Amino acid sequence: MTNIPVVKLGLIAVSRDCFPIRLSEMRRMNIKKAYEGELYECPVTVENELDMLRAVDDVKEKGCNALVVFLGNFGPETPETLIAEKFDGPCMFVAAAEGDGDLINGRGDAFCGMLNCSYNLGMRHLKGYIPEYPVGTAEDIAGMIEDFIPVARAVLGVKGLKIITFGPRPQDFFACNAPIKGLYELGIEIEENSELDLLVSYREHKDDPRIEDVCKDMADELGMEGNNYPELLPRMAQFELTLLDWIENHKGARKYVALADKCWPAFPKEFGFEPCFVNSRLATRGIPVACEVDIYGALSEYIGACISNDAVTLLDINNSVPKSMWESEIKDRFPYSLTDTFMGFHCGNTPSCKMCSDRAVKFQLIQHRLLEPEGSEPDFTRGTLEGDIAPGEITFFRLQCDSEGNLRSYIAEGEVLPVRTTSFGGIGVFAISEMGRFYRHVLIEKRYPHHGAVAFGHHGKFLFEVFKFLGVKDISYNQPKALPYPTENPWA
Repeated sequence: MTNIPVVKLGLIAVSRDCFPIRLSEMRRMNIKKAYEGELYECPVTVENELDMLRAVDDVKEKGCNALVVFLGNFGPETPETLIAEKFDGPCMFVAAAEGDGDLINGRGDAFCGMLNCSYNLGMRHLKGYIPEYPVGTAEDIAGMIEDFIPVARAVLGVKGLKIITFGPRPQDFFACNAPIKGLYELGIEIEENSELDLLVSYREHKDDPRIEDVCKDMADELGMEGNNYPELLPRMAQFELTLLDWIENHKGARKYVALADKCWPAFPKEFGFEPCFVNSRLATRGIPVACEVDIYGALSEYIGACISNDAVTLLDINNSVPKSMWESEIKDRFPYSLTDTFMGFHCGNTPSCKMCSDRAVKFQLIQHRLLEPEGSEPDFTRGTLEGDIAPGEITFFRLQCDSEGNLRSYIAEGEVLPVRTTSFGGIGVFAISEMGRFYRHVLIEKRYPHHGAVAFGHHGKFLFEVFKFLGVKDISYNQPKALPYPTENPWA
């Protein structure tokens, strides 16, 4: 994953000057011992503003890009919160539990101090990450630090992200026509380009000497069974190099890039193939490419890649599972009703590492119907990576800007079932508890588009924390039956 931040954590202890400083320092050292990962222990204990400046300079010099601010005792409200202002990265605030000393000279009152820390962060309009229960022993806080890593990774990624798009967002395809205002509010840069710009760059890469090596890598990935069009590989390799070079030449001041491109109707005719397989290969490296110039789809995918530190995909919440399939393959094997299930599909952009072993490069059936004469053999609509998505745990989610310019999101954990789809494209049978109610009272009610990002594994806990840290007020999830949605008819 070459496009994902590496979190370098620093630990700063703070101490209120009327409490024993040794409490904070001893408790800080205990955290360092308890945490098994890489954690830089700042030697400066912050009691005042000058200490704060020295501590921040120290962690910056050591290359830290995220901080744990530890209230080893009550803590000094002003200096501790100013750390979040002076340090250019996410800061987690946690506090020490009692129990490692007597309750006279060994009592730190950090439980109390955490309240004032939160209050002061709010007064100064500063962002600090505060865990669900932010008070604990050294071992407890080591666990909190472990949970902070994927959150910090996603926040750093968003902060350093540029989304590069190619082509106008399609007409009559409003999944992609979302205001970009929300991107700027998150600090994300966007570069929108013409498909013609991309075509010119693609032609300039003709006979690129690197094409042969990329073709070999593609052939190795597909294997003998999956490489249906070996003559197509040079063109797809040329396109992959075009995108990678574009990223390097256009990322500018940003560290990370996500892409959103358009595969229809002009692309296949002019380029001679569909971009799906190439898109899937970039996603494997941590460079998600959203279809239909879906900029919030690309952003969602990138956040998922940062949190999971793994490949992700973008799928349509596409079609219902036939009742006959549910009865024969699901009903007596899995605890899901028919309305808990659906098929997640896209034409062929899911990374091969997340698909069943029989995946292969094929032609895009829908585009073939639309663009090539009836009865003709597929030519320029080839290039999708098709097959069933591998069974396992997933998280379906999206961060979206609505028509009023407000950021909102949803998260739902579930699984891909080991059931053959008997269909085309990159597709899987998905199951999410109470999906039917979630579909009606979140996805439809709140007017989400049909595209959703998929992270492989259950990552809802971390996605929720990231969205909350980014300031998203509306975070929906698939609520159990005992918790009705506001718009749900209680007499239904």
